[in-house]
Amino acid sequence: MRECRIRRFREGDRDGMEAFARALPDHDLLFLGRDLKHPRVIAAWLEAIAEGWIDSLVAEREGRIVGTAALVRDPLGWSAHVGEIRLLVAADERGAGLGRDLLQAGMAIAGERGLAKLTATMTPDQRASIELFETLGFRGEALLRDQVRDRAGQPHDLLILAYDAARVAAGHRAYGFGAQA
Repeated sequence: MRECRIRRFREGDRDGMEAFARALPDHDLLFLGRDLKHPRVIAAWLEAIAEGWIDSLVAEREGRIVGTAALVRDPLGWSAHVGEIRLLVAADERGAGLGRDLLQAGMAIAGERGLAKLTATMTPDQRASIELFETLGFRGEALLRDQVRDRAGQPHDLLILAYDAARVAAGHRAYGFGAQA
């Protein structure tokens, strides 16, 4: 299998992102707040990137978008120190480390932006995603019951995970991670 290339999401990726979104199960999109399968949502996403509110990456294999990560922030708000990480990986690409690569790349951008805290939202049944985020230092912070409804009107809970950069860094120092040999 050819290697994935991770790069910034750009205007020329609009059609590829629409195809990627259409191929995802609806359940995978419930945490987004907006229906990514709608072209206007992707247009608004690109506009937010241009305005500097979102940093977004895509993973591309053989010209096809197979994953994306977005760091959403509000530099003018009371929570300018907080960013939200959004991560999506094509069903046929899961389990091979692509999600981890995208998440780590998004976390690196958050570090460059000086963010102190990151959040991620998902449905509680997305065990593999929860495990991935937890292995990188995210912890459960809230459960919102019946927060979203799918296309059939069925309610779903949302789990909010958070990453506190100072807490994780202090833990690393305490255990000697990153110390010079």
